[in-house]
Amino acid sequence: MPLHRLTKGEIVNAVTRNPWTTAFRHLLPASKTLKKTLNGPALVNYSKKIVPVNERIKWWNIVPGDQVRLLGGRRGGKGGRDGRQVLLHEVVAINKFRNRVYVRGMKHDLSPESGQRTDKNYHYSRCQLFLGEHELPLKAGETERKVVSNLPPVWNPYLHRWQWERFATKTVPSLPERTGERISIPWPKSRPTIHADATPLDTSEEEVLKITYKPPPFSPTLRGLLPRVPTEKEYLRSVYNRDRNSAYNKSFVTNFGNTQPPLEQFLYKELSNPHSRAKKMKRWQQAHLAKRALLNEYMKEELQDLRGRTQGEARAEAAFRCRQKLEEDKKEERKTRWVKRGGEERLERKIKMKKRKEDKKRSRLVNLVLKEGEGNQVIPKEF
Repeated sequence: MPLHRLTKGEIVNAVTRNPWTTAFRHLLPASKTLKKTLNGPALVNYSKKIVPVNERIKWWNIVPGDQVRLLGGRRGGKGGRDGRQVLLHEVVAINKFRNRVYVRGMKHDLSPESGQRTDKNYHYSRCQLFLGEHELPLKAGETERKVVSNLPPVWNPYLHRWQWERFATKTVPSLPERTGERISIPWPKSRPTIHADATPLDTSEEEVLKITYKPPPFSPTLRGLLPRVPTEKEYLRSVYNRDRNSAYNKSFVTNFGNTQPPLEQFLYKELSNPHSRAKKMKRWQQAHLAKRALLNEYMKEELQDLRGRTQGEARAEAAFRCRQKLEEDKKEERKTRWVKRGGEERLERKIKMKKRKEDKKRSRLVNLVLKEGEGNQVIPKEF
């Protein structure tokens, strides 16, 4: 099954906090149309830049939740070797389309356009994974991986993701007692969600579970008896004096007052979404049944009068007539929609303007008068 093309939403929302690899859509190329869309002025505040396909990383060993040291620059470039303290940062998100790693604990940039704080991000190659603290014979310090490898990934059908074990082959500084040994690097564990304690300003659970909806005292469908339509005076009284309806009109309270207005109950079909999946399926089923009924009608009509034809020829003729009828109905529906959109009026106006233009042109030719020249005009002889 081929992969679908990239969409604008996948590029714009490329920054993710999910550490697991579930698909390889970040390896798909971006079409020219998508690149043109991403360069539009409406996406200036989003992550719209992408790197070439051959430079993207397939298996990500640095994921949200890891601790890394940054290489290069003044922050952590030579930390640990010359006695300076190594600065560790926690990975909070990654961008697989740009090979960028977002870390926490750095300075934040305040974007003047969006007004939001964004974490600093660095390239994947500038990050070193932190393994832990080890005691060295000469120096004591933290160790970070220098080269990270992984075992062949395996697909987990239960969790729907790729899984593999990552390990470090070399460390900086090197560990003499573990030379040539694969040092396993565990994956970060998800932190449980901690909810704050309830305060007096929070809504209690009993209040949330309380049922406050009061249905009207009549059936909202057409099968039941419809209530009497209120007059304008009764309607205004029930709206502006909802708590005192019984004092104004006792006979009308049972049908309209002290309950939710029945207007929404009568318009539940009109106010519902017509593009829902269930309604689309229902309309498709009705159209399919109508086509089947039309075909059966033509079949019955042709089989009753064969006129020297075989039953197979009669069925073929009925199917042809059914297709012709459906095409005619489709053309008629298309024309009806065109008329509703104002196409007929636009066509009449276009014809009228064209006729007016032709009349003006003919009028100019009829009323054309040539000026007398000095010898460059010749009066034709009469025949």
